[in-house]
Amino acid sequence: MTQIALTHDAVVRLEKRPRRLRAERLEGVAALREAQALRFRVFSREFAATLKGAEFGLDMDDYDPHCEHIGVRDLGSGQLVATTRLLDHRAAADLGRFYSEEEFSLHGLAGLQGPVLEIGRTCVDLDYRNGATIAVLWGELAEVLNQGGYRYLMGCASIPMQDGGIQARAVMQRLRDGYLCTEHLRAEPKNPLPALNLPDNLSAELPPLLKAYMRLGAKVCGEPCWDPDFQVADVFILLKRDELCPRYARHFKAAV
Repeated sequence: MTQIALTHDAVVRLEKRPRRLRAERLEGVAALREAQALRFRVFSREFAATLKGAEFGLDMDDYDPHCEHIGVRDLGSGQLVATTRLLDHRAAADLGRFYSEEEFSLHGLAGLQGPVLEIGRTCVDLDYRNGATIAVLWGELAEVLNQGGYRYLMGCASIPMQDGGIQARAVMQRLRDGYLCTEHLRAEPKNPLPALNLPDNLSAELPPLLKAYMRLGAKVCGEPCWDPDFQVADVFILLKRDELCPRYARHFKAAV
């Protein structure tokens, strides 16, 4: 089902204009290249990431052909402004792993009762990074979850490390207080964050995407992993559909 939203954002080129956003399944080579180009622009600009395919202006890897890709398009400009990719348990079995298993040892993964869908490589153009865009993307994600009957959604959310890890440490202090849960799955980082002495009362804002996951009802399953290629600390999150935040349950109608 196609999701369309209207937003009234800040001045763009000194003029206010409504934005018509539509979610879509990104099918075919051309659509995949759009998603990879958007990922490259966001990840290379904001994280100075080392990306496979950078010589072509793309972020690409061996997982892409096995994933379902969804996105959000601005109907006014025709530009793809958000994207994420989804890898289900069947495709992961063919590959021999989920993407998250490159960074974490996932203790308890085999014992999860029900189909699993992994979300990854999520990015939103800086000019569209607001609740409306995320809501449109989440609406399409809900359709995929409902159609596939998935019980768990899992993946990684990133915290920038350009400051040496101060924000990541501060964010983790907040997450441990209210969002840490290893009941269903424990994620052990293969490359833990380097030691850093910080005061206990240090605070930091959650990155927008991580905040969105927490609002959905996701839990953090362990300590973060340092990804030097992206210069981020990755936090492993798990969302159990029957523990979805009621505020968002209407988007995931088959889950409740």
